[in-house]
This record gives sequence, structure tokens and C-alpha cells, in this order.
Amino acid sequence: MPALAMRSPMALLHWLRVWPLPALLCWGGAWLLFLALVRLGVWPLPAALAAGFVGLLLALTQASRWRRVMVALGFPLSLLISGAAASLPAWAWLLPLLLLVLAYPQRLWRDAPLYPTPHGALQALAEIAPLRAGARLLDAGCGLGHGMRELHRVYPQACIEGVEWSVLLARLAAWRCPWARVRRGDMWADDWHAYDLVYLFQRPESMPQALAKMQEQLRPGAWLVSLDFELPTLRPQACIELGGRHRLWVYVRDRAQGRAARADITGN
Repeated sequence: MPALAMRSPMALLHWLRVWPLPALLCWGGAWLLFLALVRLGVWPLPAALAAGFVGLLLALTQASRWRRVMVALGFPLSLLISGAAASLPAWAWLLPLLLLVLAYPQRLWRDAPLYPTPHGALQALAEIAPLRAGARLLDAGCGLGHGMRELHRVYPQACIEGVEWSVLLARLAAWRCPWARVRRGDMWADDWHAYDLVYLFQRPESMPQALAKMQEQLRPGAWLVSLDFELPTLRPQACIELGGRHRLWVYVRDRAQGRAARADITGN
């Protein structure tokens, strides 16, 4: 009986993640908020904007791009079809698009889309890459802060920072991770010299740029950790199979890499 009781919450969590149930729950949540605000006397336009904003935030938690789009558009489209939007001005339908642009600006289209770091993905990292208390860690492209949360679980005494190009995502990540220092900025223009560990969850096309930045800016003994995608031509310190499609690549910067990088630059 106790074993069944322990399995039940996990089974429920599994079923809550089965598509399209997450979309239905997100749409239902947005509609409940909209109807509750209208009943409280809020005008339809601000009520619809608040519900649409919540729907957008819920959409950002979905794993794939198309699922995020479907969840984000579910409430506005159902509002339009239902006829409940008859009192809204025509220009109001541009506001969800504005929110989407704020959350995912064009500058990010060439970087990785918003893929949350899975829970527990970094749990074995402390054994491979031990760090002193007060070490500085950077989540480059931190999104909503999932990676920073995982880093905080592994290195609770570390100083964790995040950089994110989207203003909206940076604000939300700072709110979700009050113990971290989150700023809005370009992860590729950032200076990595001061960090003991840099964490990435990008895409394969970004890895050559990450390798060049590591060799140029990380000091010897510093670590670069990449979820799912390996650095080209560089042997990892460890590769951790996480189950499913996820794999964690762990690299350490040594002096030989620095000499090789300088030789490539000078042509010697």
C-alpha cells in the first residue's frame, strides 16, 4: 500500500505531461483567469491581456517550438471563436504578438529556442567538477532559469549568474531565482574570464562558437558544461548519459588548449 501511494503522484505527474493534456490545462487556466477577472469587474480588454500573458508564460514551459506556439495561441483563438471578444478593439489582437516578440525576440532566432533544463540533469556534476565555495557559475542563455536552479541544487554555495537576451525572460528568471544575479545581455559578447564554470544548453550550430570562446576566455582549470551537444574536436572530461535523448558533456580548460588556440591564431 505505501509503495502504491508513492507511485500514484509520479503516475499522476506522468499523465499530466502526456500531450495534449498540458495544452488543455494551459488553455483552461487562461480561461478561468479571464472569467474570474471579468466577474470581479475588470474590463474585458485588461482581463484578456492578463489571461493571454499567463497563457504565454505557460507556453514557454513546453519542450518543443510547435507546442509552445499552440499553447500560446490557444486562448486568443478560442476567445475569438467564442464571440467573447466582440467588445475588444481590433488593435488588441496585436498585443499577444507583441508579448511573443518580447519573450522571443528576433535576435534569439539564431540561438537555441527555449528548452528548459530537465530536473536532475546536473546532479552528477559535483563529483566530476568539484568547485570551491563562492565559485562563480554562469548559465549562458538562461531562459526562464531552469539551468540556474539545477546549478543551485548541485552547488548551493556558489555564486550563480545568468545572462539572457530576452528582456521578458530575464525578468522572469530573476523572479524565479532570487538568489542568482540575472542580467539582460548577449551571451556571446559576455566575458567568461571570471567564471569557474559556464553552462550551456544551446544547439549544434552554436558549439564551434562556444569552443572558440572557451579556448579564448576560460582560464585553466575552469569548466564548460553543455547539455546534449558536444564541442567539436575537443575531448570531454566526462560524458554522462541521462536517459532518453539527453547527454551531459563536461569539459575542463587546460593550458595545452590555450597554447593550441594561440597557435591556430598566429598560424604557427
